[in-house]
Amino acid sequence: MTTIAVLGSRYPDFSIEQEIIGDVAIVSASGKTADEIVEVAGSAEVIIAGSLPKFTAEMLPRLPALRAIVRAGIGVDNIDLDAAKAAGISVCNVPDYGTEAVAQHTLTMSLAALRRLGEADRIVREGGWGFDPLRPIHVPGEMTAGVVGFGRIGRRVSGLLLLVGFGRLLAHDPFADPDAHGVEPATLEEVLSESDLVCLHAPAPPDRALVGAAELAQMKPGSVLVNTSRGALIDDHALAAALATGTPRVAALDVFTPEPPDLTIFDGVTDRLLLSPHMAWYTEESQTEMRRKSATEARRFLDGVPFNNPIVTPEVRR
Repeated sequence: MTTIAVLGSRYPDFSIEQEIIGDVAIVSASGKTADEIVEVAGSAEVIIAGSLPKFTAEMLPRLPALRAIVRAGIGVDNIDLDAAKAAGISVCNVPDYGTEAVAQHTLTMSLAALRRLGEADRIVREGGWGFDPLRPIHVPGEMTAGVVGFGRIGRRVSGLLLLVGFGRLLAHDPFADPDAHGVEPATLEEVLSESDLVCLHAPAPPDRALVGAAELAQMKPGSVLVNTSRGALIDDHALAAALATGTPRVAALDVFTPEPPDLTIFDGVTDRLLLSPHMAWYTEESQTEMRRKSATEARRFLDGVPFNNPIVTPEVRR
């Protein structure tokens, strides 16, 4: 019987996957280590993988039966794509799920940071009162918001920011045209230097952080930086130093490198962080959608049908 491994999952059962994939054996594990992946998925023809399992050039040869990896999510940073192609392993992802969940989480973190709710909560819990330490707070209509990355999620976030009533909305994306619906196209430098709120929704560059010391220095004093996209977009050490100067004043982060994050980097500025545990994508509905789409991709591969969202299509398949 064909074996499929589901690695890095959070599910109590695999009824959704079984319904779609059919008569296959499903095995599962956290996929935290290469040895665990090999032990559990050594005979799997297809692996459905979350973000935790790492598929390196060193460990892929240890999976001789593997023919395809379905990344149950958008990012494929945890897969050595060149090694997969050389080994004849097909790779796809599931990019079109959870848009509304991520956009709403981004908006929630943005407004909470701008309203300084984290700081207000600490004041009350520590026995303080009054909002003088929280000044200044402005209405969105007097502020500029900036979105970096104008893909599916960036567009939805932009729409929500406009509904909230930000006075001006800038967007930067070298691969898309944000010149529509009240959004002003801008360079990355313009977004960073002119925005009171900056939301990141871009893929991570392969060689360096998109937002490092030089980019952080361009941001407005007192601004807010929100990242619900990729942890690798931001240089954490540079961010810690920038937060100490108040430029930006707050960073709201849902994604990190590594995960869980090493928060000792932010010693002395943790009060300027608003954090969540890589959950922006999650609702029960978005999780079900992602599972169904991942299982459908696995079934397509087993049936010899092309992936809906191919990332690696080797010339010679296993």
